[in-house]
Amino acid sequence: MQQSAVPELAHTHTRPIHWVATATAVAGVMALSSVLQPNPATAAQAAGTQAKGAPAVTAPPDPAGVDFPIECGRVRELVQKKASGDLDGDGSPETVAVVHCDAPMGTPPDGVYVLTRAAETGKPRVVATLIDPKDRLTVTDFALRDGAVLATLLGYSSADVPSCCPDVKDSAKWQWKNDAFVRSTPAGTQTV
Repeated sequence: MQQSAVPELAHTHTRPIHWVATATAVAGVMALSSVLQPNPATAAQAAGTQAKGAPAVTAPPDPAGVDFPIECGRVRELVQKKASGDLDGDGSPETVAVVHCDAPMGTPPDGVYVLTRAAETGKPRVVATLIDPKDRLTVTDFALRDGAVLATLLGYSSADVPSCCPDVKDSAKWQWKNDAFVRSTPAGTQTV
């Protein structure tokens, strides 16, 4: 057997100091990678990448700060649910917001409003009221599908029914037709 001319390599035998050095190096890389992150991904295209002749895509209107036609007295308005999509086929998204007063007790009625951007200022504004809070309805299920607004509504069969206990369940669907939102009822009204 021939002897090696090179002395024994130091790192061929692991010692505790090697494990400490490796753990320190890995911890350093992990800490550095958590600080140096790439920019967050967005679905928007970078400027200049849009095809010629294609309409500009705008962000859907944000209901924050919109003056909704709802009377809340001393409590504030609360946007309970929202969904966005192109409801009228013009290529710009609208936002539908379910809003009620942030009452400390009870179940305040909901209003359902359609928002779009004002052409002059680009600020969100209410363009349609699908449900007025005066109708005493509560929206449970809510979605936008295929250009339509779908909602399940809880209401009352008469003014004698207490506000705590809605006794009528209804489904509603609104679609943009002939320059207005037209309501249809996909399923019949049911007593709860």
